[in-house]
Amino acid sequence: MKSFEKLRIIDLTRILSGPFCTMYFADLGAEVIKVESPQGDDTRQWGPPFVNGESAYFLSINRNKKSVVLDLKSPAGHNILKEMVRTSDVVVENFRPGTMGRLGIGFDTLSTWNPQIILASISGFGQTGPYAQVPGYDVIAQGMGGLMAVTGEPDGPPVKPGFSLADISAGMWTIIGILTALRQRDLDPRPQWIDVSLMESMMAFQTYAAGNYFATGIDPTPMGSAHPNICPYQAFKAQDGYFNVAVGNDHLWEIFCQSLGHPEWIEDSRFVTNPDRVTHRDALVEMLTALFSTQPVQHWVAILRHAGIPSGPIYRLSDLYQDAYVAERNMVFTVDHPIAGPVQQVATPITFLNATEPDTLLKNPPPTLGQHTREILDQFGVGRD
Repeated sequence: MKSFEKLRIIDLTRILSGPFCTMYFADLGAEVIKVESPQGDDTRQWGPPFVNGESAYFLSINRNKKSVVLDLKSPAGHNILKEMVRTSDVVVENFRPGTMGRLGIGFDTLSTWNPQIILASISGFGQTGPYAQVPGYDVIAQGMGGLMAVTGEPDGPPVKPGFSLADISAGMWTIIGILTALRQRDLDPRPQWIDVSLMESMMAFQTYAAGNYFATGIDPTPMGSAHPNICPYQAFKAQDGYFNVAVGNDHLWEIFCQSLGHPEWIEDSRFVTNPDRVTHRDALVEMLTALFSTQPVQHWVAILRHAGIPSGPIYRLSDLYQDAYVAERNMVFTVDHPIAGPVQQVATPITFLNATEPDTLLKNPPPTLGQHTREILDQFGVGRD
């Protein structure tokens, strides 16, 4: 399936949020032209680890794209970009707000070159507002966007999650914005400008955390792996490691107690309903912790899964990528990079079950710096001089 094979995207982004966004379209067949400065995307130098000199970070988010080197500050680079935009559908950028205008390639200019162009801009704090010119990286947005205030153990220091969630969520919202704008273009062909910020992406993911705050006026605090509205719903320590349990309703609670050999807990007035269990969380967690410490992880996971209780071990990546699930769901594949050699990639997690083609995603290696410059310039009629 090549859903976007007639779509051309000019990718002016670097680092993570923008490249993550454009990789989705590239996986599904769009022609994504990654325009890089002569120095290249910052992440080409981020490491170690490197694979034969190629950054593992860069390789993880730039497959299926074509790399062309342009100096957008030069008249020649500016003119080449103009020719590219004229026949493209989308431009994606994640410069600091105002940079595109200073380069002479802002929305007004792009829409003059192509009256149906879609410009998607990703920034730390958006194109408008009091923080528009404040530089913003993932960790800054996580801190100001409320995530780090609720992540970690009680009374511990602020903790950043192990993945760059602000960058990645901004990339996901930009995908949604572009898809929406493409649909809107079918109805109204005017140019569109999409404005996505890392800060607002974090806010949009707060959902029930914000809802709890709005309802009570009380700041949520870090709870480790626990859930503020459900109990038991967290990680527990077994003899040999940790595993997660998610008892999401009162019916599951009854089955949970039976499966653990403690039917008397069902009638315990402290635990009859979920609000009761949340209110008496400390006592319940203490009881479960004592029980779960008597057997290894697999013992408890097997019992709970057999009973239909959501549960699972807490994997390291080495555990995850050895699980048969990953291979069965085709979540890892290998591309042959011209310098790094065979490179494993995590697939886009969307499966089209009724696809007419057995292999639904493109699987081309991430480009070397400027690998497709001559091909792209020839394609747009730019002479070798």
